[in-house]
Amino acid sequence: MEGKRSEFEARGIRVAALSYDNVETLANFSERVGIGFPLLADPRIRIIESFGIVNTQVPRDHELYGFAYAGYYLIDAQGRVTAKFFNERNNDRFTSANILIRHFDAQADSPQGEAETKHLKLRWSASNPVGRPGQRLALVLEVDLKERMHVYAPEVQGYIPIDWQMQAPEGADVYSPGYPSSKMMHLPAIDETVPVYQGSFKLLRDIRIGGGRRFPPVLQGKDKLVFEGLFKYQACDDIKCYLPVTVPLTWALQLKDHDLTRVPEEIRRQSPQRQ
Repeated sequence: MEGKRSEFEARGIRVAALSYDNVETLANFSERVGIGFPLLADPRIRIIESFGIVNTQVPRDHELYGFAYAGYYLIDAQGRVTAKFFNERNNDRFTSANILIRHFDAQADSPQGEAETKHLKLRWSASNPVGRPGQRLALVLEVDLKERMHVYAPEVQGYIPIDWQMQAPEGADVYSPGYPSSKMMHLPAIDETVPVYQGSFKLLRDIRIGGGRRFPPVLQGKDKLVFEGLFKYQACDDIKCYLPVTVPLTWALQLKDHDLTRVPEEIRRQSPQRQ
């Protein structure tokens, strides 16, 4: 995240996290794991309550009452919320890098591979080099078509569209990819208009690492998780179409447990009712 911090500060974008923990707890955690952005303390949950995101599944008299539903807000320079993202489940959490790639066109932290054919160049990467239990990361596929080349968008009829296929390894989920808007191209030779991609475009798809606080049994003891896929396409130029091509893709992510270390008891947060 440190590299992301420099990239976004250069563009006038700041990243911060808000928690119901006290200053001492957050300072201990930040120093221990090397957090590279501000952690904001809200032990009396005034900000959390003002946003209406207190986790109501915890009773008010419980010592853990006050923590927020996990999510992200995008706030502009005038303090207005422009977008928000909340997880439906605690064991299905978007990483901050995933959000930044999707909504600020950030570069992925983890390059994984590249390939070149006679029609195009491919680069694939991941939003995070490390996956932790319950995290939702983004896989990124960047396509640079060569001069005069085009490929067909998924909605095309009668032609072979691009197709990004993936296999989900045990202990993980793979979701459908998102495709950018296509361009309608007229083909004078056959007098047809079809949806295509030209130039450069980017494809994104989410993956989720299994588990919640800890990895599921099938992933315990493993230090990496491999995702394999295929990118299939048929390219055409101004004159002719070429034979379909299949490019193999591989992502290898490190696996690490969440930091579940408790801070020293003397600095642990107390519920608002006890303060």
